[in-house]
This record gives sequence, C-alpha cells and structure tokens, in this order.
Amino acid sequence: MIRTIQYKNNAVRIIDQTKLPQKLVYKDCRSLRTLWLAIRRLEVRGAPALGAAAAFGVLMGTQDFKGEDRKLFIRSLNKVCDYLATSRPTAVNLFHSLEAMRMMPWLYPSASVAGLKGAIRKKAFEIYETDRTVCRAMGDHGAKLIRNGDRLMTICNAGALATVDYGTALGVFYSAQKRNKRFEVFACETRPLLQGARLTAWELTHARINTTLITDNMAAVVMRDKGIRAVFTGADRIAANGDAANKIGTYGLAVLAKHHGIPFYVVAPRTTFDLSILKGSDIPIEERDPQEVRQLAGRPVAPKTVSVFNPAFDVTPHDLITAFVTERGIIKKPFKKTIKQIFS
Repeated sequence: MIRTIQYKNNAVRIIDQTKLPQKLVYKDCRSLRTLWLAIRRLEVRGAPALGAAAAFGVLMGTQDFKGEDRKLFIRSLNKVCDYLATSRPTAVNLFHSLEAMRMMPWLYPSASVAGLKGAIRKKAFEIYETDRTVCRAMGDHGAKLIRNGDRLMTICNAGALATVDYGTALGVFYSAQKRNKRFEVFACETRPLLQGARLTAWELTHARINTTLITDNMAAVVMRDKGIRAVFTGADRIAANGDAANKIGTYGLAVLAKHHGIPFYVVAPRTTFDLSILKGSDIPIEERDPQEVRQLAGRPVAPKTVSVFNPAFDVTPHDLITAFVTERGIIKKPFKKTIKQIFS
C-alpha cells in the first residue's frame, strides 16, 4: 500500500501529490512553513491525511523547544497549532488533531516539558495508527455493499493518497477486491485540480482495479447508459444533521444519483463528523486561486481577465445521501438521530 505520509528523522515525509501521475516524488518537510505550504498547495491532501499531517506538524514544531518552563512551552504549543490551523479551513480532521494536541498539557497537568514532548509524540503516532485501523474497518463495512458485476462511480480522491492507509471511499473498493469481487469503477476527473484523473485513476490502476476515467460532465449519461449501481465518495466535514462537504462536484453527483435511483454512499471516519456544526450551510468552504481554473497544467485555457468562482468544496444535503459508511458500521436515516446515537 502507498505510504502517503510518515514521520522520519524529525521531518514530515509526504508524497508530493502535485507531481502525480508523472512522477512519484517524496518530500521531507523539515519546517512548519514547508509543511504549511504543502498543505496549502495540496501537496498533501485528504481529510484523514491532513489530520495526520497536523499531528506530525505539532510534533515537529515542539520538539526543538529549549528550556523547562512549562508555561512557555504551552504558549509555544498553542502558537504552532494556531499557525497550522490557518492552512486550510474545511477538513475538520486537521482541527481535531490540533485540538487533541492542545489537550496534552491539561491531560498531564504535572508533566515536565520533556514529559509533554513525550505525550505529544505518543499522541501523534496514535492518530496516525488509528487512521490505519479505521481505514480497514470502513473498507470491510463498505465492501458488503458491492456485488459482483457492479459498476460504481467516485469523485476526487478518497484513497490511500488521502489517508495513511487504505483510504475511505477507495478503501471500500480495496476491501471488495480482497474478497475477490469483480467490479468496475468510473472515476470523475474532478475539476479544477483533476484529482480524480491525476490521483484516483493512478491509484486504482496501480492496484489493478478496472477503472474508466470520465469528465465530470459525463456523469449523467454514464449513470443512465452504463448501469452505475452505486456512488461512493469521501467527505471533508459532516454536520450533525448529515449534510456533507466534499470536493466540488459531489453535490451534483448526488442530485444525478437521486434522479437515476442510484444509492449514494459517503465513506468517512468519526473524525470527519463535526457534531458542533448543526447543518451544512455552517461549514466553511475554501475558495482557491482563480488560476487553477484559468489554466490547465500551467497553460492558459481561458481569458486571463475573466472572473472565476472556484470553491474547493460543495455541500451535499443529507436527504440525497443513502447512508454513511464508518469504522463503526453503516449509518442509515434518520441521520440527525443515528449519527448522534453512534458517535455520542
């Protein structure tokens, strides 16, 4: 399995996903600034992977603290967390990891600075290893929804490149493959950064899963004419009522799936559910550089002065979602009740 993110020699090692699929390049982030830019530029991306990146970033940013003044160390810890929190606004896993790190001084009220450093290190690797276990559990639960001969659809990249192990939506495909199920995946290219074309198509073909790449605006005709049996997507943040934010275009897929009577499954771990947000309209949506739309692979494809609307995510209303696949099983409607029951 692809190792998307690691902590080695006091550096956060990532796959630079902006170089895929032409090159598989590993990058060592040895400073907070380098890691912050890697997150911002989508060199590392995917909600669970961002959670691990944030945890390792705090580890890297606090280990060089000099002295034994506990109050100064806590101040430094909070400064590191505040800085990493400004990298990207939508993926809640990043913020969950930062909050877990902020809690260390309160969980260990009598620990020395050295003790707190040890606790932060332990917690960072715990977050990393937990994601690995969670990915496998989600994959196993979701694989039960796939039948032999199915044609399936996905958007963006919710695989090993988005987590520390199997992935979320693509993890379901990997688990089904392990069970010797035969199926085909139609992967949307996913504008504006083509993460479906560059990452998902690369990842699934690497895993020898039968994959067909389509442009985003082909989804409707493919659903109608190719017999799509289910759609599986990931998510970056899920509100308490089940509204789910994911890569731009996911909402459109859900509308099309509803029209064609196709089940629409969102695969996400507990850490992607944000029960402090009641509904999807309260989820912050990142807007990105207009050049990502005006250009393609660095080449102009539109007038350089044209206005661009470039949100990175959209929100799929809960009534368009068939079920959530989580590490604790499959969550069905009514989501406002069942999400609270499972995760409270």
